[in-house]
Amino acid sequence: MNPDHRLPFSEVLRVNEIGAGVTRRLVPDEAARVRIVKALDLASLTSFESEITVAPAHVGWRLSGWVRAQAEQVCGVTLEPLPVSVDERFSVDLVEEADTASEVEVTLEDDSPDVIEEGRIDLGQYAVEQFALALDPFPRKPGAEFAQPEEPAEISPFAVLKQLRAAKDGKS
Repeated sequence: MNPDHRLPFSEVLRVNEIGAGVTRRLVPDEAARVRIVKALDLASLTSFESEITVAPAHVGWRLSGWVRAQAEQVCGVTLEPLPVSVDERFSVDLVEEADTASEVEVTLEDDSPDVIEEGRIDLGQYAVEQFALALDPFPRKPGAEFAQPEEPAEISPFAVLKQLRAAKDGKS
């Protein structure tokens, strides 16, 4: 498989491995951290760890856990590295493909369950997704200000003609 098309970090759990519940601690290796940096457009990612528990729920399963990371984003104004520390808890409801048609009403709201495809839950992808959601989408160093460039006094295409006319009238 071409590395450019690989997921940044993948740790698959099969539904038949869950039983009464399962907990996994995830720590991506250096190569996976490099892929996460590239996928999330970070300056660096010095540490990343997550612990995820998947357990049966009333309908489907409940995936819950935490993600902790030390990274650097790029300031959107100065383009300098901006240190960021993430320590987030999360939970997601999961259902199998067959369950969605009969038991779950899918709405446009954000609280609908995620669908498990082919009996596989990618814990690594959930960890990366939750990390990405915790990042500032518009990182800015404290005190960094965007200065709007001044607009030209006259933007009209006729401004040049007006200047020529004024110059001609001034010579007469």
